[in-house]
Amino acid sequence: MSLATVRLNQLLRNLSSRRYQQNLIKCLASSSFNQIRGFHQKRSGTIICDLKRLPGGWRVKGVRFYADYPSHIKVSLPALSPTMEMGTIVSWAKKEGDKLNEGDLLAEIETDKATMGFETPEEGYLAKILIAAGTKEVPIGKNVCIIVEKEEDVAKFKDFKDDSSGSAAPSKPAAAPAPAPPPPTAVPAAAAPPPPPTPSIPPPSAEPLTEKGRIYASPMAKRLAEKKNLRLEQVAQGSGILGSVKSKDLQILKKSGAPVQAAASGAAYEDLPVSNIRGVIAKRLMESKLTIPHYYLTVECCMDQTLSLRSNLNKALENEKIKLSVNDFVIKATALASLKVKEANSAWMGGFIRQYNGVDVSVAVSTPKGLITPIVFNAHIKGLIEISTDVKSLAAKARDGKLQPHEFQGGTISVSNLGMFGIDQFCAIINPPQSCILAVGSTVSRFVPGKDGNGVAKNFMKVTLSADHRTVDGAVGAQWLAAFRDLIENPHKMLL
Repeated sequence: MSLATVRLNQLLRNLSSRRYQQNLIKCLASSSFNQIRGFHQKRSGTIICDLKRLPGGWRVKGVRFYADYPSHIKVSLPALSPTMEMGTIVSWAKKEGDKLNEGDLLAEIETDKATMGFETPEEGYLAKILIAAGTKEVPIGKNVCIIVEKEEDVAKFKDFKDDSSGSAAPSKPAAAPAPAPPPPTAVPAAAAPPPPPTPSIPPPSAEPLTEKGRIYASPMAKRLAEKKNLRLEQVAQGSGILGSVKSKDLQILKKSGAPVQAAASGAAYEDLPVSNIRGVIAKRLMESKLTIPHYYLTVECCMDQTLSLRSNLNKALENEKIKLSVNDFVIKATALASLKVKEANSAWMGGFIRQYNGVDVSVAVSTPKGLITPIVFNAHIKGLIEISTDVKSLAAKARDGKLQPHEFQGGTISVSNLGMFGIDQFCAIINPPQSCILAVGSTVSRFVPGKDGNGVAKNFMKVTLSADHRTVDGAVGAQWLAAFRDLIENPHKMLL
């Protein structure tokens, strides 16, 4: 912490006037204490910060701007989940000119996990919407709207334009000397007889960006290139330090019509945009397969007693309109087996292994936007009816995109069931940082030899445990599966 920050905190604690505590600091990102000293003088062009007293010091809550416009607050896009880097403005719940009360729903934002409500951070009036509904890939910190204190100030922002730096605004393409050779207006789609104006395009892609041929690019540019299926070597010269590629270079590349991988001849195709959720699923699953040493163990469980008990319980609960599924029994057995073999109920944390005392089961749910894993918390102490109710409620919210972050972030072990789709057996990918995921197949009937030598029809279900070898050894994984099979084949033990 700098000396200026220490002295500033001391000054804040000593100030007794509420006005000075709320409207504070000539906020020009300067660490000079002498420059901050005149914060109380409100002049044209001065920026005043709202501060909030928190444990351990003061934090900036919002920024009030005073220039050619009346006092106003620029509201930026917040991080609504720990892994969120960009968001999509799905819709605005308020219109320009509407009165805002703190806590009102302001907009719906699609994050990398779900569509979530963004609440109004300040009371006032919505003066200007800076990012229209439907805008995708809005970076965190980008200004999305303006709030004013007085209703009569709303009209003054009718022609307001946000000239702040936000990374989503590709302002002047002239800065990057990208493709000089864009030929005529349209790039020929089919190979036709005319002379070759097209061959002049390939040179940029073959031109190395550095003397050694290595391409340097910012993390944002790498993510954007992967998302948009662009090749970094197509940029003739990056606009970053030492010619490194930045995200705006790729945006110019897309606009210039430079050749992006041509499809192999043949069938017609359609390029579909990658949603935030789909992008995160792809990233996390690839990281899981590349960084976690998976191994797989499969057992076959006789389901006769479970199916019989389920049928009897459903008949008894018919008047209460409760219907238990096989998956409810699987979740309960998973939780109790994880209590018995605690190594499976753990997470690899790099320098240590975290072993959980309770069991929160993440249940894979397929939605139109992609896979999400809402959590049945404390499944080891919940009854079958409560588990069934939780799963139905969470699945409905997941499909509607209404899950809250705490309902899908975390979990200690996962269950993925494709049995309802007729899949006999499959191997699931571990959901990091968890150590195990159980893949559940369908229940099938087949004849097995009986005691009298005649064939007897029995119901069997295959389950496959995917385990992280860093935390769960093969023998331990086998012990967990043995505990699970004992519980699912003798379901009365789960009721004790």
